[in-house]
Amino acid sequence: MARRSRQVARALDAMAMPLSARVATLAWNGYRHLELYFGVSGSGRVLHTINPRLHPDQIAWIANHADDQVLCFDLSFLPLVQAVHGKCQTIRHYVALCDRDALPQDSAIPGLISYEQWVQEQSDDYRWPQFDENAASSMCYTSGTTGHPKAVMYSHRSTLLHAYGAALPDSMAISARDVILPVVPMFHVNAWGIPYAAALTGAALVFPGPLLDGKSVYQLIEQERVTFAAGVPTVWQMLLDHVKGGGQQFSTLKRTVIGGSACPPAMIQAFREQYGVEVIHAWGMTETSPLGALCALKNKSLMQPEEEQIKLRCKQGRAMYGIDFKIVGDDAGELPWDGKTFGDLYVKGPWVVRDYFPGKDTAALVDGWFPTGDVATIDADGYLQITDRSKDVIKSGGEWISSIDIENIAMAHPAVQLAACIGVSHPKWDERPVIVVVLREQMTLAREELLQFYEGKIAKWQIPDDVIFVDAIPLGATGKMLKSKVRQMPEVAAYCAHGGSGS
Repeated sequence: MARRSRQVARALDAMAMPLSARVATLAWNGYRHLELYFGVSGSGRVLHTINPRLHPDQIAWIANHADDQVLCFDLSFLPLVQAVHGKCQTIRHYVALCDRDALPQDSAIPGLISYEQWVQEQSDDYRWPQFDENAASSMCYTSGTTGHPKAVMYSHRSTLLHAYGAALPDSMAISARDVILPVVPMFHVNAWGIPYAAALTGAALVFPGPLLDGKSVYQLIEQERVTFAAGVPTVWQMLLDHVKGGGQQFSTLKRTVIGGSACPPAMIQAFREQYGVEVIHAWGMTETSPLGALCALKNKSLMQPEEEQIKLRCKQGRAMYGIDFKIVGDDAGELPWDGKTFGDLYVKGPWVVRDYFPGKDTAALVDGWFPTGDVATIDADGYLQITDRSKDVIKSGGEWISSIDIENIAMAHPAVQLAACIGVSHPKWDERPVIVVVLREQMTLAREELLQFYEGKIAKWQIPDDVIFVDAIPLGATGKMLKSKVRQMPEVAAYCAHGGSGS
């Protein structure tokens, strides 16, 4: 990898790419993508990973906004590149991540070359340049669902500090003894920093490419003897369904970090109790590089009953070294860490965004703190629990209801595949929760059965008013549920239009 990364650096020199020039990727998790991570950034250019699941018009807007000069892409994304290249005004070079023989003869992409031809023409004798550690190393765009995404630049300094923090024992605990499978995409906030932390420690990396179904991921874990994996809950649900359906076990997998959205407690328990896999619950966002908190239990917690340990494991964890938290109220005053008081979560640290690219009138901080948009509690031991996004919080009769709590309870029902909780207008209580549910294949569940399932698990006034059964729940480009899209679904829109008259 190091040798070929040096060849990538030389290939960019041969293209006369200036320092800080943006080199974009549209690629799955693979070894060529990893070589670009180090060859591009190490040579003083900026690696720009683009999310291929975005709309083509949005991809073209992002490439132009970033002033990308080179685009490297997997051949599976050739139709996408063909659709957008005419709109990409700044890209001068296109590189297909393939062998010379696999290069399409009539791609309609001007000057298209194969990656292997591009790098193999270069010597691997290369001396990495010296430059300021605060220079940009990579960039990612937020996956916002309204308006244009915002661009976050990461420096060499922030990336290295983040890698150190990620590898610590109470974070991901990465070492040279690990074989790591990052299912989280390399186009999603640099795969949570795992490519850098793995290189820092000497851990082995295993890449899934585009095969993210439960069967493929399981076979890869077993074949490559993976010890540690990372991904979002939706992918792990498919993995668990496959393993359970086949009566299988994991022979080497010991732990997994789950983030991107809140991990249902039922998933944490299934991994731990049925398969002996420790779940490390995590929280972060594009603006925090992305890791901000990971859930490792303190020594005193290990002495508590299993039920109490599970409650802690369901939280997003304690701040990594280098990250500071606070929660504030409507008056911007700081709130207590008592595990009960809800507030808007603010963070700061050396790998937290200061402003958005290009840095003009795009300040992100409030008195040095970044407002995350999450609503959270923090307990006396510093354990963070995200209760909602501020835009999704449900206020009923002046009291807050956590949509995440309601979703987690629904997900614990054996018939429920996926659940999203939304607030619906109510003439007396202002808003009331309604749960939107996708059932597992060949399973049935009545509205009354699910509502009864909530009894004793949550306060009566927090139990959803109703259940709406749907075939699928819209997911965003990074696997998160899109609440705004859920509200637009015909079944949900019709329910809301009729004032919640039944599901």
